[in-house]
Amino acid sequence: MSSAPAQTKAPEKVLRYAFEIAETGFDPAQLSDAYSRIATENIFDALYTYDYLARPAKVIPNVAQGMPAISDDFRTYTIKIQPGIYFADDPAFGGKKRELTAYDFAYSYKRIFDPKTKSQLYSDLEEEKLLGMEELRREAEKPGAHFNYEKDAQGIRALDRYTIQFKLQEPRPRFIYTLADSSIFGAVAREVVERYGDKIMEHPVGTGPFKLDQWVRSSKMTFVRNPNFREAYWDAEPPADDARSQEIYQRLKGKRIPLVDRVEISIIEEIQPRWLSFLSNDHDFLMYLPAAFSYQAIPNNRVAPNLAKRHITMERVPAPDVTVTYFNMEDPTVGGYTPDKVALRRAIALAYNSEEEIRLPRRNQAIPAQGPMQPTTYGYDPKFKTEMSDFNRARAAALLDMYGYVDRNGDGWREMPDGKPLLLQYSTTPTAADRELNQIWKKNMDAIGIKIEFKTGKWPEHLKAARAGKLMMWGLGYSASSPDGAGALGLGYGPSKGEGNLSRFENTEFDKLYQKQQLMADGPERLAIMQHLVKIMVAYMPYKFSTHRIRTDLMQPWLIGYRRHPTSRGFWRYVDIDTSKLPL
Repeated sequence: MSSAPAQTKAPEKVLRYAFEIAETGFDPAQLSDAYSRIATENIFDALYTYDYLARPAKVIPNVAQGMPAISDDFRTYTIKIQPGIYFADDPAFGGKKRELTAYDFAYSYKRIFDPKTKSQLYSDLEEEKLLGMEELRREAEKPGAHFNYEKDAQGIRALDRYTIQFKLQEPRPRFIYTLADSSIFGAVAREVVERYGDKIMEHPVGTGPFKLDQWVRSSKMTFVRNPNFREAYWDAEPPADDARSQEIYQRLKGKRIPLVDRVEISIIEEIQPRWLSFLSNDHDFLMYLPAAFSYQAIPNNRVAPNLAKRHITMERVPAPDVTVTYFNMEDPTVGGYTPDKVALRRAIALAYNSEEEIRLPRRNQAIPAQGPMQPTTYGYDPKFKTEMSDFNRARAAALLDMYGYVDRNGDGWREMPDGKPLLLQYSTTPTAADRELNQIWKKNMDAIGIKIEFKTGKWPEHLKAARAGKLMMWGLGYSASSPDGAGALGLGYGPSKGEGNLSRFENTEFDKLYQKQQLMADGPERLAIMQHLVKIMVAYMPYKFSTHRIRTDLMQPWLIGYRRHPTSRGFWRYVDIDTSKLPL
């Protein structure tokens, strides 16, 4: 008697890689760091998303039924939601399957206006001027009051179970980009928020393709398929002239997503162990090749022969980001708007050699920044030139001398105009990459007689202190969250101070022009205003914009389908693991 052969279970597909900076949590409304947002974009669903392969970036429906119905004046956006989409199972739902509805999106957007949430996104959404929402917030700010989620507001309304409408006080031609960022505006369920309260950062429950399985804070995160994830299939519109995207599309189109079973992310802040983890096959790809290994890994910007023999490939693109050092405009040493304070910041910026940063710590994997506008975003002009990239010690010294920053006691260091010590305190992290950058800062400040010291701490701790206005100077990077360049200009928008605007810069002209360009359709007039806004930031120097990085990711031969998107972070669902190529 014969028996049927036993079926062999398919090997589990696991995507493994590392973050260079620790996460802060998983509640979209409370996040502002890029690394946490990578996770939330794969857990939560926004109404819209971006085509994975289309370039330039193209917004497409996600859980919405088609594109929104938009009024001619760009003030009303009405969206239908697909029925039959369910949240991941959670005790908050009492053992029942919980369907996603328009009410969930209304609640999720309203949470950002709730003062209790303390959302770093409030200023971004406040800019959109959603009718009635500011009134709800002001009522909630009164002593003893709570945010009234039940009270109707024209700005955010669930018209029925599957229809949500947004009404704006002013035209917002690019509001679709707000609707497409699931890392920020993904739908959460009210039951979950109310069940977990202050612990909501630890309990993400969404409708996206993955759910959090295990979490060791600042060490490791594991995500698994969401069994309730809807039936969705791999599709995209690759550019006709992009052979690699065409190859990915032909290989993966029509497959049900997500393609992998698990995602394991380690936090490895130091570049050496992160690099070695990739070389030893512990990770499937290296996100952000550390610049220190550029000459070793990609000499002449090509994969090194020893890596090519292992069939390792690379993805190298100009990143829509900008690296900055901000000056706290409320700090008694570097802040302020009087001519002497502006002169100090401009002198510091002129004395800092961005080209040296590019050549040494960044190993020529960056280009000089002229301002906040990021490559590949609307408004960025590669021919635009400002003082921001100038390196001129003589001019820096002349400015300092002119405004009384001189060495009065002969110890070799300049003092403040009132004779007090001039000491810069620069916040940094204990990583090799930051130590290299610190050396550039110290060398350049020493050269003009300004004493600088470095305050070491963890990145999430610095972020918390920066929001509270407690750091004098800190260097970090900003990545674009949409294809529009106005997000970078928001770094100088007064109402965003302490949130996106860590410098706490305030300027009436800047704020008025910033608001004006937000209402305008794309075109020459808007571009002219955007450039003028950059010039205001350069003149007052609340930030020293240094570089735009060129990002290189390295992929193992068994990782299939990876492409870096200009703005979207939700790539986990689109990549596959060829288990037949995994090393034994």
